[in-house]
Amino acid sequence: MIRSFIGPLILTFFIVLIIFILQFLWMYVDELAGKGLEPKVLAELLFQFSLTFVPLSLPLAILLASLMTFGNLGEFLELTALKSSGVPLQRIMLPVFVFASLLALGSFAFADYVLPISTRKARTLLSDIRRMRPEFDIQEGTFYNGIDGLSIKITNKDPETNRLDGIYIYDNRGGIGNSSIIHADSGYMRVTGDESGLILTLYNGHAYKDIEEKNVPQDKRKYPFRRDVFTEQTMVIELTGFGLNRSGMDLYRSNYAMLNTSELTYFIDSLSGRYATRSDTYFEEFSKAKVFTAAHYFTGGYHYYGDTTAARKLENFNCKGTFDTLNFMDKTATISRALSFARDGTSFMVEKSEALLVEAKNLKRYEAERYKRYTLPLACLVFFFIGAPLGAIIRKGGLGTPAVISVLFFLFYYVISLSGEKFAKELIISVPIGMLASTIILLPIGIFLTYKATTDAAIMNAETYIIFIKKIGAFFTGIKPEKENEDSGSVV
Repeated sequence: MIRSFIGPLILTFFIVLIIFILQFLWMYVDELAGKGLEPKVLAELLFQFSLTFVPLSLPLAILLASLMTFGNLGEFLELTALKSSGVPLQRIMLPVFVFASLLALGSFAFADYVLPISTRKARTLLSDIRRMRPEFDIQEGTFYNGIDGLSIKITNKDPETNRLDGIYIYDNRGGIGNSSIIHADSGYMRVTGDESGLILTLYNGHAYKDIEEKNVPQDKRKYPFRRDVFTEQTMVIELTGFGLNRSGMDLYRSNYAMLNTSELTYFIDSLSGRYATRSDTYFEEFSKAKVFTAAHYFTGGYHYYGDTTAARKLENFNCKGTFDTLNFMDKTATISRALSFARDGTSFMVEKSEALLVEAKNLKRYEAERYKRYTLPLACLVFFFIGAPLGAIIRKGGLGTPAVISVLFFLFYYVISLSGEKFAKELIISVPIGMLASTIILLPIGIFLTYKATTDAAIMNAETYIIFIKKIGAFFTGIKPEKENEDSGSVV
């Protein structure tokens, strides 16, 4: 059983992994194209990202492989032969279940030790590639600002001869604006062999350069400039920042997706303590602030209009009674002050609650990531309990029907997992429920399919559902369904 399971597992695993890699290339092809990446760098990027797809590819591979394995057994009547020999389905599934359990443990170890490192390397390298400047490519009719301090525009470009017409070069490398302008009728452009410089050969043009006036008052400046006329001029421009600058591994060291379980636990404890401390501090500031006490609404008024002893004894303070003793002007002033303090209190609560909300969402991200390290290995077992009995029921091997069913189940699992994770991170539901939502929904389905496969229920037989529909129709119409007489073949 294990030998028959390993072959489809390896095949489907690499198929799924390649699909995820192609999806990655489709998403980031615009950021990778035109960067002049070396094959070594591109291979490293794909390898590191392929490692990040392993924990997600393994559950789908187990689902598809178990469907194919038990589907082949059912299609070639081997499963029927085993059952007729007295071997129950649970005994047939046991070796593969043990192997799938070992794969789930390996998936957890991989996700806890290899995944954080590969994710950090992949994201760091992708960030470095994003910071790379594209290859030097000037399009006609637009200004190119890819070189520091220069702005270049060409009117026309011949792709066959690389001839450039109507060249404008604005030089502001001096930091004082466009102090130098060059215009040429035509020219050619090429990059040096080591790609460290750009060589511009210009023909029939003019060069204008402002001359700096030193120690001249503003009102006496004449703004002189120099104009040069040339028939041919060669410029060499240094190209910097066009290569790949590799960053260190500390770029994302505190990101929740790049930590192992022990590090996530440490961050969760630290963030939980900080959240509790800030929450208590904000509550203490709110409760002890003088502007939020009822007596303070009247303190200023009583300071000028009467005794403040009752106002300062909050336990015996009668807000309504004190307010009724005031005259009309004092009531108006008191209400105005009360509204002002209420607005201050509301502003305080909104500001602090938003700060706490940000803290809580950040904390939930780390908690969700820690649960994710356990839910992906658990999905391997859940998908096995779905794929193995379902393969025994449909009795179809190969990559046809099993692939379609596997993709449907995986999409269902993926949508539920993403929705639960998003709801958990947005504080809509608790983190355990959000991260375990897919397992809670799919595990009963797996148990139900295992029970049906054990009892040889024909849940995939169309005739079973036709008879069931006929019985429902007979219940509402009162007409009994026709049945064939086994002896004579006549219809009763």
